[in-house]
Amino acid sequence: MVILGVDYGDVRTGIASCDAGGILASPVCALRETDARRLAEKIAEIAREKRAAMIVLGNPKNMDSSEGFRSEKTAAFKELLSEVTGLTVVLRDERLSTVLANALLHEGQKYGKKNRKAIDAASAAVILQGYLDEQKINS
Repeated sequence: MVILGVDYGDVRTGIASCDAGGILASPVCALRETDARRLAEKIAEIAREKRAAMIVLGNPKNMDSSEGFRSEKTAAFKELLSEVTGLTVVLRDERLSTVLANALLHEGQKYGKKNRKAIDAASAAVILQGYLDEQKINS
């Protein structure tokens, strides 16, 4: 089953997808869109192209696990995304995903600080891979 990973941001939103076996998440792109509805429509288009069955949306919790303004905004976007795509959208804790994505890009000589789009797409892949790994452990 193909799943999309989404790292939702105010300006750029990273998108990732996994293979049909649900084994490996890979960065797809970063969308530059500030309007939530238009962003959801763009994600819906990618979901159709990839034949995604569901979406994993990163939830930016605070380091103490509490939910702040960004988390509340993401929860509202989750509802909109579910409505626009018609897919199940699950929230997944995304703490430190950008830090890990940056480290992985640096290792791969992509130098993330110079390429914000690469960081956003890689962050989405980190979020999605965490979800996939968690599902394997729990099954």
